Amino acid sequence: MTADVPRAVRDAYALDGATLTPIASGWINRTLLVTRPSAEGEARAILQRLHPVFRGEVNVDIDACTARLASRGVPTPRVVPASGGALWVDAEDGPWRMLSYVPGRTLDALPSLAYAHAGGRFVARFHRALDGLEHAFRFTRPGAHDTPRHLAKLAEARSSTDAFAERAEADRLSDAILEAATALPAFARTPERIIHGDLKLTNLRFGDEAEDGVEVAAIVDLDTLARGSLAIDLGDMLRSWCNRSDESDPEARFDGEVFRAAMGGYLEGARGWIEPAERSAIVPAVETICLELAARFAADVYEDSYFGYDATRFASRRAHNLQRAAAQLALGLDVRRQRDALEAALG
Repeated sequence: MTADVPRAVRDAYALDGATLTPIASGWINRTLLVTRPSAEGEARAILQRLHPVFRGEVNVDIDACTARLASRGVPTPRVVPASGGALWVDAEDGPWRMLSYVPGRTLDALPSLAYAHAGGRFVARFHRALDGLEHAFRFTRPGAHDTPRHLAKLAEARSSTDAFAERAEADRLSDAILEAATALPAFARTPERIIHGDLKLTNLRFGDEAEDGVEVAAIVDLDTLARGSLAIDLGDMLRSWCNRSDESDPEARFDGEVFRAAMGGYLEGARGWIEPAERSAIVPAVETICLELAARFAADVYEDSYFGYDATRFASRRAHNLQRAAAQLALGLDVRRQRDALEAALG
């Protein structure tokens, strides 16, 4: 496995003799588990080649934010410097970096409401720990959650004349997404805070259950750290956590019980800190993020270039993206149907 890792990267991180095992839980960065012999048995780390959408400078931001989080007792992977102290290595195929390994379990679904409550409380700790950090971000992705821009991109892709096998299905689905987006609720502008940017369930690492509750071991995948809206960050979190079916299930439904458990934990951890306008923006943000992600998946059906796909289940990236776009549309429409009840649950 080290053979296809550039020599500059192998040398910078002393990888000769290490075992590298692919980790397929993410769809963006190429990720490898590094295992080396040590006095304690073995030492582990995470090696990643960043997707071209990211630049190496993102590691400067991660280093600054994780230092703050560590000082406040919030566990995360930390950037492991290469030989010479660099935070990443620019190789011929792009930037590579190494991260410390955090033990724990990555879950595709919540085993119980206790996990939702514990996860929500942990995310509140994360947000509060970063509040007030003075850091000028070296890498940002402007418009990462610019919903009008993503919808416009889908409309442009829909107007193309490119032919492919799934074209008719893609057009029908895109039209449905764009129509649903015309009824998205407005919500107030809120203060900018440092947010995670991708709080899907798989970006939390869980420990074992204990008598005193569920342990959250760490929050991971920090390339999307930025200044932004707390409601949007939570909207993306809830979009992921409250879908109790597969993220490619076009019959996806939004679980109000999980919403209440997760937000119960979050509001417990954020008591006295979250502002009323942020609180009232959460439910509209969930619906917005569902349709935004549906638009992004649908646009990639036409472009066929960005999201990774599960080749064990789907014949192509386009096939997987069609299912994912349909799932997010169904989820967003279910949030719309439950809007009043969800808002009442927030008090």
